[in-house]
Amino acid sequence: MVDDSDKIPYLPERIQGLERLSLNLWWRWNRRARSMLRSIDHVIWSATRHNPVEMLRHVSPGRLAQCASDAEFLALYDRTMAEFDAALARTDTWFSSVYPDAAPNRPVAYFCAEFGLHNSIPIYSGGLGVLAGDHCKAASDLGVPLIGVGLLYSKGYFDQKLNLEGWQESSHEVFNPEIMPLVRVTAPGGELSLASVTTAGRPVHIGAWRLDAGRVSLYLLDTNLKENHEEDRQLTYQLYGGGQEHRLRQEWILGIGGVRVLRALGISPGAWHANEGHASFMLVERLRELMNEGRTLEDAQREVRATSIFTTHTPVPAGHDMFRREDIEAVCASYCTDGPLHRESFFWLGSHPEIDAGRFHMTAAGIRLSGHVNGVSKRHQRVTQELWEPLWPGRDPAHVPIKGITNGVHAASWMSHRYMGLLESLFGSEWENDVLDPSAWDAVLDLDDDTVWQIHQEQKKILLGFCREQARVRWMELWKEAAHLVGAGTLLTREPLTIGFARRFATYKRAGLLFRDEDRLMRLLTDQRRPVQLVFSGKAHPADDDAKRVLQQVWQLTRDSRFAGRIAFVEDYELHVAHRLVQGVDLWLNLPRAPMEASGTSGMKAALNCVPQLSTLDGWWAEGFNGQNGWAIPLSEGTDDEVDQQDHDALFDILEREVVPMYYDRDEENLPRAWIRMMKQALRVGGAHFTTGRMVREYTEKFYMPALKGTLEQDDPPSV
Repeated sequence: MVDDSDKIPYLPERIQGLERLSLNLWWRWNRRARSMLRSIDHVIWSATRHNPVEMLRHVSPGRLAQCASDAEFLALYDRTMAEFDAALARTDTWFSSVYPDAAPNRPVAYFCAEFGLHNSIPIYSGGLGVLAGDHCKAASDLGVPLIGVGLLYSKGYFDQKLNLEGWQESSHEVFNPEIMPLVRVTAPGGELSLASVTTAGRPVHIGAWRLDAGRVSLYLLDTNLKENHEEDRQLTYQLYGGGQEHRLRQEWILGIGGVRVLRALGISPGAWHANEGHASFMLVERLRELMNEGRTLEDAQREVRATSIFTTHTPVPAGHDMFRREDIEAVCASYCTDGPLHRESFFWLGSHPEIDAGRFHMTAAGIRLSGHVNGVSKRHQRVTQELWEPLWPGRDPAHVPIKGITNGVHAASWMSHRYMGLLESLFGSEWENDVLDPSAWDAVLDLDDDTVWQIHQEQKKILLGFCREQARVRWMELWKEAAHLVGAGTLLTREPLTIGFARRFATYKRAGLLFRDEDRLMRLLTDQRRPVQLVFSGKAHPADDDAKRVLQQVWQLTRDSRFAGRIAFVEDYELHVAHRLVQGVDLWLNLPRAPMEASGTSGMKAALNCVPQLSTLDGWWAEGFNGQNGWAIPLSEGTDDEVDQQDHDALFDILEREVVPMYYDRDEENLPRAWIRMMKQALRVGGAHFTTGRMVREYTEKFYMPALKGTLEQDDPPSV
């Protein structure tokens, strides 16, 4: 059962459908729906960061009554609602046309520790969650029968604040489900507890909230129930919070509890996808279920493998979740003593013969129990094959059965309205709902140069206005020193080449690479004829002091008068900020130390907005760079410091000799023709090859359909 109690206090009968629309994130990637919602009250729409539930709770009854009698608004409303209903009821989807015999009541269950669908639901920390959200949206577009399973973190990730020394501080605010597109799922008798797991010696009751994204529903698990011990109620408070034992218990809730909640709701997935090792206990629980039915470990493992997909996003051993045996014993002991899955068999599932022997490796368990395993780019596939070759000892890494499916981004969520409207002239008014052949994107190269450039200038203006508004709000609510305003982007202007660097702050992403030679950077930024400006944004993990120091270095330089106000840092990076940045900067910068970037999707989002990228040849850029859609820093060799110096020198050589001259090379119409050609190439490559539409089709063809059929072309489990 779903508790669909009213979230909107008042709506005129004529526009009652607004509540139903606001509770489904389909509106987020439909241009007409967004325009209609914005027109209700654009000021409140902006103040609520585009959250229709919250907006409708604040709009005056008088304004709503006015909308309900306005012919122009009603025409847009009726058309939007008809389109919404048609999208949910559509029977001629890509999936139904390609796989007409697939059973719709046997969905793919997609488990992930975080989902980033909209900034009003802050249960994501970065790329993994945003990818998961985009995956669900694309599945909805394509008609792939998929449900999501995650955790509802009632305190989200964390809100970022930088103190007067530029040191990142974290704060947490319990969010209000009443202003979010969430509905409580209850048992037939109205109980909030749907299932329970035993952990740390006591039962933990689990409830769930449903979040709809088009045709896809997500079930977000919640332990904040009155039946639970106070300590257990906090298990779903915060994403990636607490120590190792706390994180282990969260993953236990996600995996074991997630399976049990689906069973309690009568949902019977035909295929199961664990997105990263955080979700691997889902595979273990299904193994236990089969062994409870009398299957042997070998038979149960074979069946679980045939119906399971595992995706790893981590290219280095230290980045994979692993837990001490004593923590596993403390948290999960009864699991092995009360059922057929014996203790040593359980630990064998998560064992690695070389890395930290004696610990339980979540990725190893995911690989052992999945017949379909992949990395998230072609380069990451090779890195992952080498990393996990010890599970197939003596085998050539190239023959380790791990495939590569390169990530993508959801085009309709990340492209600006203006560019999406421009593409109607090429692909038709409903182009974002169609499956375009990659070759169709060649047509963008013929778009009018002046139109492409003018749209980009409008997006850049919006970005700079957003930076100023963000600074104003934080000055009013948080900041006490005027120095904060200087580095928040208030001094940025439209004319200079604007470079964006926004992502999770981790040391391998090397945000500080630009600052190895501050004098050279100063000359680049303050050139009177050809100035350059930098916009940074991102959060460091609360426990990563090294990354915090890099962030602090960036912050301090935003206040350094030598750079003439041409370096800005936008605080509290989240989806709303990301949209403005990828749509408004001139060049996207990505500087990972190879091979540590598994994929990286921020550059893909920028590309869909005609923004070229400059990056090391790592992750997706190793296959996305074609010499015409941006610039590449060649791979370097040596110690980390030697590589950093080589990459720094190459970066500045490219900026000084190629990027800056091309941007400022204008014709008699003041258009940078060569730069615009590169902008259009960025869009062509991004649209043709790096969307989640392509990605989810690939998952479906290679993994989901074989898993739904319960077949493996070749069952090749790890031999140790």
